[in-house]
Amino acid sequence: MTKVAVALSGGIDSAVTAALLKEQGYNVVGVTAKMTCSDDFEQVVLNAKKVADKLQIEHFVIDVSKDFEQEVIKYFEESYKNGQTPNPCIICNKSIKWGILFDYAIKNLKCDFIATGHYAKIEKKDEWYKLFPASDEHKDQLYFLFLLSQEHLSKTLFPLSNYKKDEVRKLAEKYDLPQKSAKESQDICFIKPPMTTKKYLNSIFKISKGEFVEKKTGKVLGFHDGFWQFTIGQRKGIGIAAKEPLYVVEIEPKTNRVYVGYKEELFAKNLELKNIYWSYPVSNKEFEVLVKVRYNMQAVKANVKINNILNLEFIEPISGITPGQACVLYDVNDGHLLGGGFIDL
Repeated sequence: MTKVAVALSGGIDSAVTAALLKEQGYNVVGVTAKMTCSDDFEQVVLNAKKVADKLQIEHFVIDVSKDFEQEVIKYFEESYKNGQTPNPCIICNKSIKWGILFDYAIKNLKCDFIATGHYAKIEKKDEWYKLFPASDEHKDQLYFLFLLSQEHLSKTLFPLSNYKKDEVRKLAEKYDLPQKSAKESQDICFIKPPMTTKKYLNSIFKISKGEFVEKKTGKVLGFHDGFWQFTIGQRKGIGIAAKEPLYVVEIEPKTNRVYVGYKEELFAKNLELKNIYWSYPVSNKEFEVLVKVRYNMQAVKANVKINNILNLEFIEPISGITPGQACVLYDVNDGHLLGGGFIDL
């Protein structure tokens, strides 16, 4: 019988994933990664165990807190320290879920596959495993999965790929799962309400007065308590009166300056990426792609030219290109994942 380890988080998506696979006849076990040594993650483990008990499957817990601290939390903090806006979920997927958890499931538990509650499709075409958008366009998560290798894709199942979120909730009711009424999980799992990203950063960085500078004129318009509190494209929280809304257009960590400007200053037509991770080998040097420079945007068309670096020329100028964020490329015809990289302006 094919053995599958489901990454159980205690939430609805992973719980329904396990229930579906068990119903389909797989030998299912649950694996929960304990990300931090905190009460919050103790609750995650307990919630996951309730799901495993309900489904009558074995449940394993692995403590990855030291690795999570080094690989994800420190990356998150260092990114803001360097004036960048990080993508912790992408790094966690690579180093924790398809790193430690994947290796534990395949090597230690002798599983044939791992499965998660991500909304994405894996199909084998032209000898390569390719990631395609999920049926629920509002939950599609390819953006967060661009660092997965061919080995990862060959041993991964995404049972929710053909379901809408509301259908998953109905399945949770059908299976009477413990977390059937649970709310959506938050983006940054190690920052729990009432803590916010801003409060978290202020707790680790010493508040330091800096200047708001008008990008076009160099004029000082006001002051702030630390550049790390801002991200490119931000409008709220600047607190400066102007004839038009002001946006953050550049961050300068060395001087603690935050440059502001007007909306048109956020737009750019070109972007260069130095380090691209391809989902599978790409032979063409010039072609058209769909691009996202942040998760919650509509993919836009761009022309690609590859030399030592990858140059993107957008068909129409786009706004809010932000250092530290992922730039992810998709096939212009069917939307499958081609690859991606991190923006470093």
